[in-house]
Amino acid sequence: MMISTWRKRREARLAGKQRLESETGDIEVTVPNHFRCPVSLDLMKDPVTMSSGITYDRESIEKWIEAGNVTCPITNKVLRSLDPIPNHTIRKMIQDWCVANSSYGIERIPTPRIPVSSEEVLEIHSKIKTACRKGDQAGCQNLVAKIKALAKESERNRRCLVATGTAGVLSSAFEEFSKASFDDNVAVLEEILSGLAVLLPHDKATTYLGSDASMDCVVWFLKSEDLSTRRNAVLVLKELVPLDNRKVDMLLEIEGATEALFKLIKAPICPSATKASLLIIYHMVMSSSPTNAKIIDKFLDLGLVSLLLEMLVDAERSICEKALGVLDGICDRDQGREKAYNHALTIPVLVRKIHRVSDLAMKFSVSILFKLCMNEKRGNGGVLVEAIQRNAFEKLLVLLQVGCDERTREKATQLLKLLNVYRGRVDCIDSVEFKNLKRPF
Repeated sequence: MMISTWRKRREARLAGKQRLESETGDIEVTVPNHFRCPVSLDLMKDPVTMSSGITYDRESIEKWIEAGNVTCPITNKVLRSLDPIPNHTIRKMIQDWCVANSSYGIERIPTPRIPVSSEEVLEIHSKIKTACRKGDQAGCQNLVAKIKALAKESERNRRCLVATGTAGVLSSAFEEFSKASFDDNVAVLEEILSGLAVLLPHDKATTYLGSDASMDCVVWFLKSEDLSTRRNAVLVLKELVPLDNRKVDMLLEIEGATEALFKLIKAPICPSATKASLLIIYHMVMSSSPTNAKIIDKFLDLGLVSLLLEMLVDAERSICEKALGVLDGICDRDQGREKAYNHALTIPVLVRKIHRVSDLAMKFSVSILFKLCMNEKRGNGGVLVEAIQRNAFEKLLVLLQVGCDERTREKATQLLKLLNVYRGRVDCIDSVEFKNLKRPF
């Protein structure tokens, strides 16, 4: 039945017909061939003509060009220009046809906005630079708001803004205003930060944000009470930290940064902010800075280990991977391992994640287990016994059979040797059920 229905719909589409439901039953409305895009065969919403003279729907031909094609899909001739030209005549004809057939349920296609051009974007860049030189806060703020509006208008606009280096211009403007006077420029700095967040990801453009003043400003916004501002700040920081270890060291020195990042995990705003916070914390705990130990101790005092383990119970894949990465870094220190030893969820969660999430999560889980088991000093076996009870031995055997990277294989082999000593002394128990766990927050 489903296959038959699909075939009927496909045949109707290829025949240029749109099936519509009405009170009197099924009605077939024939869509004129010259109103349909030659690529998608759908009614065109934004018809554009290429240099070959063939008209396409803008979305379809732009996807074709973005895929690396430089020829016309119909004529197969090389396009002299890759810039599509709006075909207003066809668009108005389609709109008139939609209105004429409105009684059949066909809605009039809206008049599309003309996408921003690179020349227009570069002109905005020039005005922003001029506003920065003059210290014109209001002017710069209005221009950044215009950039945000253009980016949100369409994905094509956003790609154009990114391709022309808009993020770099905004980063440079943020740097200039943060150096001048933070108290006087809060409004424009917040607007620029919001603009940078809209253009994510922006590769190396954020390298402009390298001064102490700009980093202090971003962290100040990270501590804001406004949820949107905090989200924008952490998303921008996420772009900064992985690119430059020096910025990680700067972040480690800024007062209140650790507490603000911890708060974003404990009281989540949105998944993207949570992931960004975890990624930043990961780089912080893995840093080789002399203050690294002090920062980890601060996270431990805040209760990060307990928070991560509670989060790992039912976290989605990406958050799970990042949380395990942070926990792996923390367990490099004696104090971190001590916190893990004393939490009831540590071993059940780690064993559970070996095969249930992803290769990266498996790698981190085995690494954490390895660190905990290798440093176990209690005479009763401690985590070694509990790992056996949670079927860790069997899961590690399966891991070796299925395959993994060389480093993880070495750790799994060492773990099996350690666990084998206690294997005959304890019985396995059923995996812990997480559904009814009560969380302390």
